[in-house]
Amino acid sequence: MKISIVIPCYNEINTIDKIIKSLELVFSNYEYEIIIIDDYSNDGSREFLQNNYSKSSKYTLIFNEKNFGKGYSLNSGFQKASGEIICIQDADLEYDPNDLIPMVKLIMKNKADVVYGSRFRGNGPVRANSFLNKFANFIISSLTNIFTNLSLTDIECCYKVFKKSDIQKIDLKEKRFGIEPELTIKFSMLKLRIFETGISYFGRTKQEGKKIGLKDGFRAIYCIFKYGIFK
Repeated sequence: MKISIVIPCYNEINTIDKIIKSLELVFSNYEYEIIIIDDYSNDGSREFLQNNYSKSSKYTLIFNEKNFGKGYSLNSGFQKASGEIICIQDADLEYDPNDLIPMVKLIMKNKADVVYGSRFRGNGPVRANSFLNKFANFIISSLTNIFTNLSLTDIECCYKVFKKSDIQKIDLKEKRFGIEPELTIKFSMLKLRIFETGISYFGRTKQEGKKIGLKDGFRAIYCIFKYGIFK
């Protein structure tokens, strides 16, 4: 089965090359493609990607004409994906691509339709640097579980792996970080087999480049009620 790895990128000039090379190594025994969506970076990421990754058919580059947000970028990548399995990967180094392999295998072995990573289930080191982020994630995950009858611990986790045939059934609306609860609620509406696996997490602080903020948390809660009630 071919795997499509979708990477939204915004101002990650210091990490984008490292994460691509890491993915190439981890997925070297699989048929895969890497789809990178640059969300109007202004730090040189766009030029770097164009100069280094535009000539190989293994890579698909999408350059947004303005900064739309993570949700918009992901949706663009999903539509370009040609693999049967789609993985989401951030452009920074917070997540270890090795953790994607057990998630992919669950789908390949027909044990699951959707697999979420979780920084709270315990399967490697997790940086302990933000109680407020963890608490907000707990609230958002709990509210989502109420509307979906799931028992997920970390819906805000970047790592999500699913079938292209299933994402094609979903009409995604959210352009920014609200895509996380929207995806979860709409996956649950399809009655899919949703699993969760523990992953490691080398989280960044705001000073180190982390982009999600308080307003994104409020938007996530709004989206939970929006998509959970008006299904």
